[in-house]
Amino acid sequence: MIQTTAQAISTATTVLEAGGVILYPADTIWGIGCDATNLKAIQKVYEIKSRNPDKPLIVLVSDLQQLYQVVGTVHVRIDNLLHYNERPLTIVYPKTTDTYRHLAAPDGTLGVRLVRSGFCHDLLTAYGRPLTSTSANKEGEPAPAYFRHINSEIIRAVDYTVPAFAEEGITGNPSVIARYNDDGELDFLRQALP
Repeated sequence: MIQTTAQAISTATTVLEAGGVILYPADTIWGIGCDATNLKAIQKVYEIKSRNPDKPLIVLVSDLQQLYQVVGTVHVRIDNLLHYNERPLTIVYPKTTDTYRHLAAPDGTLGVRLVRSGFCHDLLTAYGRPLTSTSANKEGEPAPAYFRHINSEIIRAVDYTVPAFAEEGITGNPSVIARYNDDGELDFLRQALP
């Protein structure tokens, strides 16, 4: 039985490397995810969630180096914001690198969040590659803030479920989502919940 964070991270990375899908606490709420470059695993995420494949998943990264692997270049104003921002903020970038183009929306954009702390950050750091993320619910159902809210059908469908103790420190609310224009100005698509 897994009893430590280190054991949970080790098991999760093994499953991810084998092309599996995991149920894990992001820095915000519980999510379903996989290696962001594994097309078969990404398809399974969509099937588990019953999500329309035209709706893109977001990508989670552990640091700016991983971010640049996903989106290539970042406007200097956004780069500065990311250096100082501590709250969960998903930014919709205007384009991706070739390696992550399969995750882009029809208009070529991709939402990416730099995870700063908690289990998810430690997992991303240990795995060394970006992960996809989408809330751990069936399409149209409420997003699960905490493990106790997750539908048992989702738990049975994934290849590995991180133990509930790992959710300590998550916000329990979805992230703020913002898109930026050519001038680096942010347009907020979803604000923080009160």
